Amino acid sequence: MRSAHTVEQVREAEAALMARLPEGALMQRAAAGLAYAVLDLLGSAYGRRVLLLVGSGDNGGDALYAGAVLARRGCRVEAWLLADRAHEGGVAALRAAGGRVARFSGPPGAPATTRAEAPEVVVDGIVGIGGRGGLREEAVAALRAVAGVPIVAVDTPSGVEVDTGELAGEHVRAALTVTFGTHKVAHLVDPAAAACGAVQLVDLGLDLPPAAVEALQPGDVARLVPRPAPHAQKYTRGVVGVRCGSAEYPGAGLLSVAGAATGLCGMVRYVGDREVADRVREAHPEVVGAGRVQAWVVGSGGGDDAGRSLADAAEDGVPLVVDADALAHVRGPLEVPAVLTPHAGELAAMLGVDRAGVEARPLHHARLAADRFEAVVLLKGRHTLVASPEGPVRVTTTGVPWLATAGAGDVLGGLVGALLAAGLEAYDAASVGSWLHGAAATLASAGGPIVAGEVAGAVPAVVRGLPSRG
Repeated sequence: MRSAHTVEQVREAEAALMARLPEGALMQRAAAGLAYAVLDLLGSAYGRRVLLLVGSGDNGGDALYAGAVLARRGCRVEAWLLADRAHEGGVAALRAAGGRVARFSGPPGAPATTRAEAPEVVVDGIVGIGGRGGLREEAVAALRAVAGVPIVAVDTPSGVEVDTGELAGEHVRAALTVTFGTHKVAHLVDPAAAACGAVQLVDLGLDLPPAAVEALQPGDVARLVPRPAPHAQKYTRGVVGVRCGSAEYPGAGLLSVAGAATGLCGMVRYVGDREVADRVREAHPEVVGAGRVQAWVVGSGGGDDAGRSLADAAEDGVPLVVDADALAHVRGPLEVPAVLTPHAGELAAMLGVDRAGVEARPLHHARLAADRFEAVVLLKGRHTLVASPEGPVRVTTTGVPWLATAGAGDVLGGLVGALLAAGLEAYDAASVGSWLHGAAATLASAGGPIVAGEVAGAVPAVVRGLPSRG
């Protein structure tokens, strides 16, 4: 599991560790990890040009000590100090190692760089995890002076909201973020996560409590995916029912069934428009008609009948996946376990807010909806969020931009429904289904475009490729 902790959790863990270590040892450990990450990015040391943007706090100290390590390895290191004070020990260490230090005051008095002297990488040590969103004028001017140069962020990109993943003003966009001790919420949750680039973790040996946000890894998914018992049969493996599609939107029914019929449960039943049912049977001859189920998938392409489909499915008393058109008929908590699968626009309508507000604060709104509807909320996006009324929020980090294609959400709904029918609790079904969906898209894409049906077709191969559970 990749865990992301809050600033307060990290501060408390760091304080406990520093009390047991010699003074400055933790900063030196972090700086060494940062320096070697920069060297890996550069590919070599001697003569390479590194610029440090240094704020007044310990984040700047990390950058300065890392700069000293780089300078001793042969890099040409310069630091621009963006505040009246900087970490004294770090400044002294950099100068002693042969690095240069200059006070940056912004144009027109900014330190001059010629084309030959321009840095090859910039280290963002402006603001640490204790900073608030947005950057001061001096920092913005410094970043503009080195526009186009790859940036390595220290802990988090300066200017992002660390505990929420939100953005409030000017901020750093990093090619690489080197973080210490644990991941932070901003590394996983958009829109801030999109500003982090690749994220590299330097272990500091912190003793941390349960995380506020987490992301499944392949081993976690392998442990959670339901697998048939030695004497399993189709009914014991679970039966999922699909009430999706209509004469106007037959593809939604076909793709929802495709997601459900990936082999993760024992049987799929389709109940809906007669013409759609005929097409479903042609594409998926193993799918049958009405009967008893352990979970329902409702809503996608349901049009005017989505409300009735939701009500009929809820009467069975089994868990539900509620998607697309059926979401508009969810007024409050349902009487059965439910996974709601909105995109930002649908969630905005459910909560009575603007879509832009949901996109700016997805973590906040996913948690709000989970509490209001007493359900698991799967908020679809680049990094999909799965929130429940209690426990951490799970973030899906699998997937590729090609997954933004028509029908992909229908496949996801069917996939989550199959996992519900197979016995997973709603929270696990939603987060495992989302992870498999993204991983299948990555496999099917292989770097190129895909359509939704190909995502469904790749799910079995993804499951086969999961690590052994031992």
